[in-house]
Amino acid sequence: MPKAEGLTLPFESEDSIRVDLLETFPYDGEKQSINYHTTEFSAVCPFSGLPDYGSISIDYIPNQHIVELKSLKYYITSYRQVGIYQEHLTNRLFQDLKTLLNPNYLKITTIYNTRGGIDTTCSIESD
Repeated sequence: MPKAEGLTLPFESEDSIRVDLLETFPYDGEKQSINYHTTEFSAVCPFSGLPDYGSISIDYIPNQHIVELKSLKYYITSYRQVGIYQEHLTNRLFQDLKTLLNPNYLKITTIYNTRGGIDTTCSIESD
């Protein structure tokens, strides 16, 4: 029997996501669209324990707060060892940032590297 057959690598639960690291600062300027994009993203497939790599785009129109970038980077990095399906991860990012910012508009897009010959892009946006 092959050594890797049926093997699942260990990973952490969603409880390990560090929402507590997110910080904001006040915003009272004109209506503007803000975009953050990173290709330095990974989480873990809870089915296999193997890493999922990809990119994240965050588009929002602030209401009264803007997310502080260093805290956002630490928050995103906290997913690195978390076992979470791609679609659930996109929803989790959306919900966490929506709760934190209460923005006028929010869109989260995750684009994952090819796995098993399939490309996956997930997107959620507010009304």
